[in-house]
Amino acid sequence: MDPYKCSLGILLIWLMQYHSSSALNSPFWTTNSGAPVYNNNNSVTVGIRGPVLLEDYQLVEKLANFDRERIPERVVHARGASAKGFFEVTHDISALTCANFLRAPGVQTPVIVRFSTVIHERGSPETLRDPRGFAVKFYTQEGNFDLVGNNFPVFFIRDGMQFPDMVHALKPNPKSNIQEDWRILDFFSHHPESLHMFTFLQDDIGVPQDYRHMEGFGVNTYTLINKAGKALYVKFHWKPTLGVKNLLEDEAIKIGGAHHSHATQDLYDSIAAGKFPEWKLFIQTIDPANEGKFDFDPLDVTKTWPEDLVPLQPVGRMVLNKNIDNFFAENEQLAFCPAVIVPGIYYSDDKLLQARIFSYADTQRYRLGPNYLQLPANAPKCPYHNNHHDGSMNFMHMNEEVNYFPSRNAPAREANPYPIPPLNLSGKRERGVIAKENNFKQPGDRYRSWAPDRQQRFITRIVSHLSHPRVTDQIRTIWVSNWSQADKSLGQEIANRLKMKPVMVRKTLPS
Repeated sequence: MDPYKCSLGILLIWLMQYHSSSALNSPFWTTNSGAPVYNNNNSVTVGIRGPVLLEDYQLVEKLANFDRERIPERVVHARGASAKGFFEVTHDISALTCANFLRAPGVQTPVIVRFSTVIHERGSPETLRDPRGFAVKFYTQEGNFDLVGNNFPVFFIRDGMQFPDMVHALKPNPKSNIQEDWRILDFFSHHPESLHMFTFLQDDIGVPQDYRHMEGFGVNTYTLINKAGKALYVKFHWKPTLGVKNLLEDEAIKIGGAHHSHATQDLYDSIAAGKFPEWKLFIQTIDPANEGKFDFDPLDVTKTWPEDLVPLQPVGRMVLNKNIDNFFAENEQLAFCPAVIVPGIYYSDDKLLQARIFSYADTQRYRLGPNYLQLPANAPKCPYHNNHHDGSMNFMHMNEEVNYFPSRNAPAREANPYPIPPLNLSGKRERGVIAKENNFKQPGDRYRSWAPDRQQRFITRIVSHLSHPRVTDQIRTIWVSNWSQADKSLGQEIANRLKMKPVMVRKTLPS
């Protein structure tokens, strides 16, 4: 046997055993097909703002691969609990939107809601510090509307290109299967826009007492359109009528040690006892013509809209008055997607929302199959018709001969036109960061709004994470500098507790 061929074969076997296809010695990032990637942080958009282009193969490839990393458990939001009820309009906003289910006070719409933890696996305790999902499916007369949000009003990142990497950093180390602070701090040291989210996650509200005492936020910016075609940016807010209650560390440890499903149990028992949880829905709206008046980009998902400038407007109430009948059918098979909207509600150029429009439906098709919208929990309650044909678990199309459109042998026709935002798009193709980042003002304002004892608990949590033995001096310095730019005294206190020398605040630090 040729010794050269033998050695080459052994080398190839070794590479296949010990190296993944993404680690074969390339000095730079590439696509799965080997093409070099020069910008792995920003989506291709029309101009800096967007919208995102479907031709961005790197974005679609990253999201499509990421969506298929787990089976059958959800990649994120694996741990959840659901309940059913109704949404009732209480205030007239028909001048703002032509959405039928919001047409007048008194109109009721059936809903199903899924609460969840984001990062941890399906069997994890519900007392872990983690964002909570707050997803509402409205079964309207014009089809379903999925309002998919969290219990915090902001997010870690603003571009969907970064989402798979972010979740990888937050998930357990693939070598040890342990979630480790040094990986999280390493990744987010490259993303100072994440500071605002950390002022929520590491605050006292980071561990909700249960789902009934938890706020919900749509997080992303959508658009409302009225009958005349007038468009307004909108954010959605859910406020619990029971108030917001949370667990501090000692309480969370005590409850979590006794019962790892305490929030699920609380939701189920409360509804069974007739103590139906209720939330008020509020919206904030901004005229796109006025968005330049703010010192941040209103479509930046790492920012909130100040309520003194953009007041909350009441819309309605949601009551959960029925437990689900089967956990698998109505919780595990329940599927949400921010792309699922109704006439009168549309998307915005929010970069994260643009990526979620593709990714959520894609991951549900992988997890549940191409016909997941035919499952009872996901199917609309109104009449519907399309030519989506065959595929696994298709049980709706029977005795059909015409499965195409248009046809003179079938009566189905297109719906009457309804308005969508009349946006004129112009700009060059580019991967870029939004113009108004303003990463430090809102985190600093939020920190300064707290009482001193709350500030001290927040600092203790931050210092604990930064004290991980594998956090390098460079990463620690970047974090202290970032917190100093948010609030000088905050950065100094963190540095003092870490026994670091005073940090010179710089606008740009090496990544």
